[in-house]
Order: sequence, then C-alpha cells, then structure tokens
Amino acid sequence: MKRLPILYNFNVQLPAHRGTHEYDMRWLATAHAKAEEVLTGGETKQADLQPRMEKLLRRFGCSPKHIGYRYSELDDFTHTDWQQMRIFNLEAAPAGRSIDVRNQFFAETVNRAVERFYAEESEPPTDLLHITCTGYASPSAIQRLIESRGWQGQTRATQIYHMGCYASLPALRVAAGLLNVSQDDRPPRADLIHTEMCTLHFNPCNHAPEQLVVQSLFADGHIRYSMTLADAADDRINEPSFAILATREEIVPESLEDMTWVLSDGGFRMTLSRDVPNKIAATLPPFLERLFASAGENYADVKAQSVFAIHPGGPRIIDSVQELLGLEEWQTTVSRSILFEHGNMSSATLPHIWAKTIAERDVKAGTLVASLAFGPGLTVAGALFRKR
Repeated sequence: MKRLPILYNFNVQLPAHRGTHEYDMRWLATAHAKAEEVLTGGETKQADLQPRMEKLLRRFGCSPKHIGYRYSELDDFTHTDWQQMRIFNLEAAPAGRSIDVRNQFFAETVNRAVERFYAEESEPPTDLLHITCTGYASPSAIQRLIESRGWQGQTRATQIYHMGCYASLPALRVAAGLLNVSQDDRPPRADLIHTEMCTLHFNPCNHAPEQLVVQSLFADGHIRYSMTLADAADDRINEPSFAILATREEIVPESLEDMTWVLSDGGFRMTLSRDVPNKIAATLPPFLERLFASAGENYADVKAQSVFAIHPGGPRIIDSVQELLGLEEWQTTVSRSILFEHGNMSSATLPHIWAKTIAERDVKAGTLVASLAFGPGLTVAGALFRKR
C-alpha cells in the first residue's frame, strides 16, 4: 500500500511584540520623517514631513481593514526613543543598522526560538529542516539544537534558505524525499521550522511606493510542524492532519525581475512589480489543472468543494485569485484571517494557514485543500492536501 507524506503537529510561536496596524503605520511615518530629517541635516523637519509620510503610507500601503495586527521580535517598534534602539537608531544610522548587526540579532533570536520549540521534547526527529529568508548563521539554529541535545547520530540537519514567500512548498518536497530515503530503524519524522523576521529589514530612508507597500505588509512569524509517511490504515497520528497528494512548481515566463529579494547594506531589500498579480492570474488556471491532475483529481469537478490556502502576498493577491477562479468567500476565509491577524510572514505564512485550516471544524475530514504561494522567479508553487 502506498505511503503518503502526512503533515501534523503544528506549533505556532508568537514573536515578542504585537502592534496594531494603525500604530505601525504611524510609527513608520515617524521613522521615515526622522530619517529624512537626519539625511538633510535638519533642513527637512520631522514634524513637517510626518503628516505627508502618513498620507503616502495610507495611499500605497496595506489598509488596516486587511491587516489588523503584526508581530515583531524587535522592541524598536514599541517606542520612538531612537538612541535606545538596536536596529533603528536613526540619529546614528538613518537607514537602520548594517546587515551585520541585523543578522546578529536574527541569529540570537532564532537560536532561542528553536530551543523553545523543543523545551518539552526529548524524542529526536530523523530530520530537521530550517526554512527562512530573513537571516543566516552558520552553524545554524538547528545544528546548535542537535549539538545541545546530543542528537548528532540521530538527526540530519537541512537548511532551506532565501526562496522567499513560497519556500514552504519546496520544503515539503525536500522533507518527503529525505523521509523516503531514510535508513533509520525508527519511524521516520521530519520537523520543519520556519523563523521569519521580516521587520528587521525595513529601511526608513527609502520612500519609494513599492517600499511603502513592503514595509506596511511584512511581519515576523515562527512555526514548527512535522511530516511522516503513512498509509490509509496507519493510526499512529491521532489528531487532524493533511495527506499530501501532489506538489507542483513552475516559473512564470519573462518574470525574473518582477519580484526580487536581495542583500543590501541596510538589510534585505524586496522589490515588487505591479505586474505580479496579473502574471500570476494568467498562469494560475492551467497550473491548478495540472496540480489536481497529478493527484488523480479533475480540477473542474472538485474546485467548488475545495478550500484554497492562498499565500497572502497582499490583499490584492487573494482578491485576484478568488475572482479569477470564481471562488466563494468561505473558500479563502482562512487566508484572509491569517493576513489580518499576522500580516505577511514570508515563508511562515502558508504554514500558519495550514495550522488554522486543520483546526477549523467546518473543514471536514476528506476535504481537498489547494495550497498556493508565489515568490521570486516569478515562481508559482502549489500543493494539494486531503484533510484526515
């Protein structure tokens, strides 16, 4: 009997600080105005520029009706005492501190987060996968965990970095491949850990409209979940879970520069083209037909009964996909809910949607869940699950 990859045991770890989107927009307006004051040597006054920056943020940025709250690990966002800030001491560094300083904070925070994920667990997984695109350190946090627990001969470490928002989907393929070649005597189990700290990389000196979109959209998020292999009769997992029926990934033609995510002196810098929603829309229907067909399902026959877990690159992405595919509101409600409650957490966002979908009693066992995410390349990635 064929064994399928099974996802289960979702565990969300909330970052240290939660702010309302209204507060975040005012903080960003203040930061941008302060940075400009420093850059111009006081010629432009913060108090004069701040109202204009808030108008621009509200014009180009995400609305509080779509994002209610965002989380961050940095306490810089909780006040405007610039000299007391670790990254955004704008009087000394109007673009924020260097990539070295930001990466050091990332490493310290992620090491603690990974330790907390395993604070009450002693059973080593056969594989640990760390997924992120917002900071790097070597040895990685999962290597340090393996060392501290004495799991060196029992657990393999795999780092999956810098893919962007769609990274959770190729991570599923990697985890399933590792489990299929595992030679361990124990039942194979891969743990996947996402640690994203997008707010580390804001740049208050850059007032370009696309950067105002980015800074009003992204947030921090951490999540861990597990994968094993099981057949239909396997009863080891006695909780709601997802069977992975198929995965697929394609690069949209002539789209390489429409979304970028590169290192810069002031952190990681993302660019977003206005063409992204339209190019995704043109690709999506045939992509979904191929995804469903690879699982033996006819997309047209089952679409109306399926849930769609759509990575919320922004509210316009969800709106465009829903309109394009002719979906009902209930089919995308969890995606909208996660965007409102957390913002865009890059690669951690889709797993948050999976976790909430698994917990939803209205999503019955047997329901098909189509997962979609988009990232640099321009890459369209998808997976088809069945809730167990």
